[in-house]
Amino acid sequence: MSEGCNEQCGSCNEDCTDRKAEENFDFRAKENSQSSIKHVIAVVSGKGGVGKSLVTSLLAVAMSKKGYKTAILDADVTGPSIPKAFGLTSKAVGSEDGIYPNITKEGIKVMSINLLVEDATAPVLWRGPLIASTVKQFWTDVMWGDIDYLFIDMPPGTGDVPLTVFQSLPVEGIVMVTSPQELVSMIVTKAVRMAEMMNIPIVGLVENMSYFACPDNGKNYQIFGESHIEEIAQAHSIPVLAKLPIDPNISKACDAGTIEDYEGIWFEDVANILTKMEKKSMLKIAVASDQGNVSGHFGHCESFMLFDCENEKITHIDTVPNPGHKPGFLPVFLHEQGANVIISGGMGGGAVDIFNEKGIEVVVGATGAAKDVVEAYLAGKLKSTGSVCHEHQHKDECGE
Repeated sequence: MSEGCNEQCGSCNEDCTDRKAEENFDFRAKENSQSSIKHVIAVVSGKGGVGKSLVTSLLAVAMSKKGYKTAILDADVTGPSIPKAFGLTSKAVGSEDGIYPNITKEGIKVMSINLLVEDATAPVLWRGPLIASTVKQFWTDVMWGDIDYLFIDMPPGTGDVPLTVFQSLPVEGIVMVTSPQELVSMIVTKAVRMAEMMNIPIVGLVENMSYFACPDNGKNYQIFGESHIEEIAQAHSIPVLAKLPIDPNISKACDAGTIEDYEGIWFEDVANILTKMEKKSMLKIAVASDQGNVSGHFGHCESFMLFDCENEKITHIDTVPNPGHKPGFLPVFLHEQGANVIISGGMGGGAVDIFNEKGIEVVVGATGAAKDVVEAYLAGKLKSTGSVCHEHQHKDECGE
């Protein structure tokens, strides 16, 4: 504590030891003992009324249809709408171990304040800290079971609940929902800056109510004005994930509680992006290496360094000698080692084809220390140059 401290840390700019201790404190809440959740994605909007709950629902449905175990934590306590969209009316029940989430007809698990209160139409007249505490309990007290993707339907703005969620839960990424109005650019900027302050990556932007497709003439009409999403995305280096039209059938599905039956194609690309997150959570990366550095010649490297990676972190490293470069042998050998990704300086086209057939990603053109290269790959900074072994003496022997 600094001399003359008034103990008002919230309005203080001093870099004292007490403040440093507070900054280094881990606020993460432990999930329920009956929960095992791989990925947590927050769906955020800077303002209300832009369709954040709809986007959350469609994301969960899209991932569920891909075969992933999916759940929704409805953090919008004062404006819960998730149960209505899925037709959930029965109340959640509990045991001494926690609360059971309700389950939709397609198997999506849901927890919302409307599944706990007797009257779903009664307003929740709670102050911010109590609401934030309730949302936190949805993480600590709900028995989610095995979940691949948990989507959090956040309340609008940057208040108590978003701060609590970002500090207490292991949010891996944010999907930001916006609409075409020009004033939204300022609001999105606020939300983007909050995400940056909390050090949480933004998966991308979804623009809702982007246009209306007239069924009579097939033309698209921008009812809420010209879209500014591309400008916003470019300004913040964020990808545009989808542009959703104004579709009366979506409203009907939500009102009828049949959102799982709605057929929309816009979220296929979003689901594919989230699927890549799944693939990168548990990886074994093989690097063709010479003395700890990436080898320029895949088939003639000294050894293969095998990196076990979890949640974008290296957890274990093994090294196996190169067993030989007989035609077609190395791709099969590394596949048997469990490799998901192969990194090399150069590689023959035949080897690349075999790896592709086995669903193994190939990155060529890499240079430098093998560990540094793997860390660059996990951070999304390593891109293939497309180099193959066709300009040196080993062109016919590099694993083909």
